[in-house]
Amino acid sequence: MLRFNAIRTGYLLGISLILAAIIYFFASNWGGLDRTVKIVLAVALIVLFYGLSFVFARIRAVPGQQAFLSNIFLLAGCVAFGVSIALLGQIYNSHADSYGLFVIWSVPALLLSAITRYNPFYMLSYVLIHLGVWLYFYPTMQSTTYTQLESLSIAGLFAVVNLVLFLLTFLHRIRSAPLQYMSFTVLHIAMLAMTNSFAFDGYGLIMNIPHIAVIALGFYIFIKVRLNKTLLTLNALALSAFAVFKFIELAEAYSSSLFFVFGLIFVALLLTGNVWFFRYLNRLGKPSPEAGEIPNENKEEIAKSAQTTVSEDRSSEWISKTVSRVIKVVGVLIGSISLIGLIMISTNVNHTEYVLLSVSLLLMITMIAIPEYKLDSVVRYTLLTISYITGLAAIVWSDQTLLSVLFLVVSIAGWLRSKGKRQRFFVYTFVNLNIATVLFKQYQEWDGWNWTYKFIIFTLFVLNAVLYGISHFKPKTELKGHLRDSSLFFSLLFLLWTTFFENVFPHSYMSINIFYFVIVTWMVFTFIRHKQKSEAITSIIFWFIFIGFKYYDLLWTLLYKSFTLALLGIIVLGITWWFDRRMAHSGKAAFDADHRSFSFMRLSPLLIAIVIVLQLGIIGYQTARSETLLATGASVKLKLAPIDPRSLLQGDYVALNYDISTPPSKNPLQEDWNRGKVKVVLTPDRQGVYIADRLYQDGEKLAPHELVLNGQWNGSRILYGIENYFIPEGTGRTVEQNAHYAYIRVSRNGDALLERLTES
Repeated sequence: MLRFNAIRTGYLLGISLILAAIIYFFASNWGGLDRTVKIVLAVALIVLFYGLSFVFARIRAVPGQQAFLSNIFLLAGCVAFGVSIALLGQIYNSHADSYGLFVIWSVPALLLSAITRYNPFYMLSYVLIHLGVWLYFYPTMQSTTYTQLESLSIAGLFAVVNLVLFLLTFLHRIRSAPLQYMSFTVLHIAMLAMTNSFAFDGYGLIMNIPHIAVIALGFYIFIKVRLNKTLLTLNALALSAFAVFKFIELAEAYSSSLFFVFGLIFVALLLTGNVWFFRYLNRLGKPSPEAGEIPNENKEEIAKSAQTTVSEDRSSEWISKTVSRVIKVVGVLIGSISLIGLIMISTNVNHTEYVLLSVSLLLMITMIAIPEYKLDSVVRYTLLTISYITGLAAIVWSDQTLLSVLFLVVSIAGWLRSKGKRQRFFVYTFVNLNIATVLFKQYQEWDGWNWTYKFIIFTLFVLNAVLYGISHFKPKTELKGHLRDSSLFFSLLFLLWTTFFENVFPHSYMSINIFYFVIVTWMVFTFIRHKQKSEAITSIIFWFIFIGFKYYDLLWTLLYKSFTLALLGIIVLGITWWFDRRMAHSGKAAFDADHRSFSFMRLSPLLIAIVIVLQLGIIGYQTARSETLLATGASVKLKLAPIDPRSLLQGDYVALNYDISTPPSKNPLQEDWNRGKVKVVLTPDRQGVYIADRLYQDGEKLAPHELVLNGQWNGSRILYGIENYFIPEGTGRTVEQNAHYAYIRVSRNGDALLERLTES
């Protein structure tokens, strides 16, 4: 099964890389292709992916994987359709990342979801619809202002939609676990946003009631009605997020000594509840030892139930661990803030930082001195972490280098006494921060912050590199292994940091980068050869980080990304196919034994063909409509002022602000009323540049030289749908400097299409 899944992962990765290459290629807006070739190429890609889906549904060229590949290529065809719609927007300069793009894209995704009931289509539809709704209310590059009630209603819309989706999945009307978890999570995020008293000071307090009710109902349903440990864990995370958010709101409103005392109590309760909850979660669903002998007629049913529980436990285990760690981190941060705030408010001395450091050292030394068996590990490391954060805040605040050295010595002692990889790595991180603070206090008078900062990074690199070297000469112990792993990580981290410094001395930038590449490459091969697994993984990660950053800085344009990803995709697919065929010839190939492994293209070819024809029809209609407007529309010259952002799928563009975007003086529009569609009458001035003369009134007769342009008043300006002009990557600055006018085509019914930009 492991080899079977590895082969599927290889095919999926290769196809994903090729899809990414296609997206990057179209987003680069390469000038070597005209718009006709681009459209034909986009349609050809859609047909290619759907054709491959059909081919793999009919042949057995890839034993055990043909159904999987057929379904993945079906999904890729739907993605290619969305990319093609984005490409049409790029070619004809439609809105960048407009809600319409994602709404149109979601139509075939929804239809294919209904036909196939395939989880990837469910998730694609979910993301597209949410993007479409979000961009409808909050369009990119446009300022939108809503009242509190309007903003609350928008958040409520997301909450209701996700509640409905969650109920459909929970009641098995839609069978999709990923959609269930995603909708449940977004439901609570939306409801938490609605309780925000900072944004909704008139409604936030009231909205706490339904959110608490939903959380309480969730605990009851997932424990008593239908046991679901994953949803129960997510519900616990929602409760923790709600509690923390309310604590922050109360801290803003009632900052006092008593409040920070309650903050420390809250942290204790939060962490205690965290431990109790996950212990309780582990006991759920297990038979009680007092239950006695199980009747024979029930053993088979109980065995099936146990198998289901074990499967669910495995799937939810990583969620439980992640949630538990998030709660601990949040508790530590709140505890640190509460302790610092309590000391600052309660003490009336001139140097509060000394009191803060004293409390930190006392707490730290106590936790270090108490034997392991006398104190729970969660309590110990929570209090230790709070003492580290508090002490670091104190020494940063203090001007005394000696106190920083004292705190450093105690921190090192804490590292020596710590148990476990995560705890020691965490303390080692604080030791590095402490050393950086000491160095800064000692050398802050140097010639400028820039030199001091570079000196600190270089020093920390050398220090960690020396510690890594020393770790090879110490006796082989568990502590030595932690020292080696931590010092290697931070030496490579600080060395990578130095590769971004400008020349400290002549040619230092190039020298440091070459040194980093050579030394880390040597480490990769050395660690692999000596089978040093942890060091090999660390060095490989830093090697790829370096290559990624430097390639991005120097050569990583969208066009280069496209070629690189396409090559990688082909290589991955080739290696996977070779490995798959080799397994087949050796008799170890895994066939599609699972009854769910079937090709949707084979089961529902007619319905899928109708969806494909619909997609091609949409592209044909959009293309014909735009080409007709370009051929028959009246040419209009407008004055503009551009800026230079980047679209999610369509690449670089300039966002245009026209003179006619300001309402005409004859019919001024007020910000608070009359939002919606408007018609603006354009008339040419003496230079032939069209200006906004007035708002069009129904039945009004126009002069021969006048035109009507359809627009949308958003409360601050009029938008005409011609505010984006897509350009090849990296040319935005040139366009900004040189483009002063735009030529558009206007149809008889007032629709417009942006044709080109000019200097005059």
